[in-house]
Amino acid sequence: MTSRRLRSACGVVSVAETTAGKPEGAAPAWRSRGDDRRSHRTLRLRTSAVLLTATVLAVLLVPPLVQLDQQAVDLAAKLQAPGWAHPFGTDDVGRDLLLRCVYGLRVSLLVGMAAALTATVVGTAVGATAGALGGWVDRGVMRVVDALSSVPHLLLGIFIVAMFRPGVWPVVASVALTHWLSTARIVRAEVLSLRARPHIDAAVSGGASRWRVTVRHLLPGVLPQAALAAVLMVPHAMWHESALSFLGLGLPTHTASLGNLIQEARGSLLAGQWWPTLFPGLFIIVPTLAVAGLAGAWRERINPRRRSELML
Repeated sequence: MTSRRLRSACGVVSVAETTAGKPEGAAPAWRSRGDDRRSHRTLRLRTSAVLLTATVLAVLLVPPLVQLDQQAVDLAAKLQAPGWAHPFGTDDVGRDLLLRCVYGLRVSLLVGMAAALTATVVGTAVGATAGALGGWVDRGVMRVVDALSSVPHLLLGIFIVAMFRPGVWPVVASVALTHWLSTARIVRAEVLSLRARPHIDAAVSGGASRWRVTVRHLLPGVLPQAALAAVLMVPHAMWHESALSFLGLGLPTHTASLGNLIQEARGSLLAGQWWPTLFPGLFIIVPTLAVAGLAGAWRERINPRRRSELML
């Protein structure tokens, strides 16, 4: 015991002696910050996957399983609170809110995915062209991007959609034409980074044309970033569609979109009925959180530098 105290005072106690007397299988007394962040990231990823899976299953399974017409009017059951017959309650004309929210989510997802895909294609083409050609083309394209970025997206979207009759495709065009700018910036920055890589210099020195270098080397390198931008744009496009529909400039009022449902529930909320507003709002928030969580994990995977910074 005396020798152990002497070695402890000198700081040379062995690991076996340090752990002596502790029950076998006991947890360590401390955890590194990296372990905590890894566990938090895993929990966020699993929660996001569960939320996204629940959203997809609701869109696919609820309409065939619930044998009700989402447009069926029942004035005797109007503004019923959530219960067994109507889990989300009913609206001001007695329509089942669960079905209305599911159909509204289906329409909003369609608009969001179509707008995100269109905006990503346009932004990738513009950003890759500007970054690959450089010079006056790059400067001119980016000045146009800066000018359009100075206008609020919602204001520009209202101007575009107001020129057409309410419908799905005017809303898709409005959202897509106002959201390709961020993708163009991301793709251009990635192209400029790739142009400084040694294999690009080797391809140019070997006589490869600028078109061949762009198609064979630059575009494949920016596709992960462009795909990530498209995924992140889907919930953003859903929010814009809901805002336009709430203002009466988006989808027709008889279409069960999430923005229309919230717009129709304004009078009920003032009268104290909270469920016609709460559940459509949750159907917007939950997919947004799920996509944001999964996209964050994807970003850390395709960007090792960012992942290493998060682990510090």
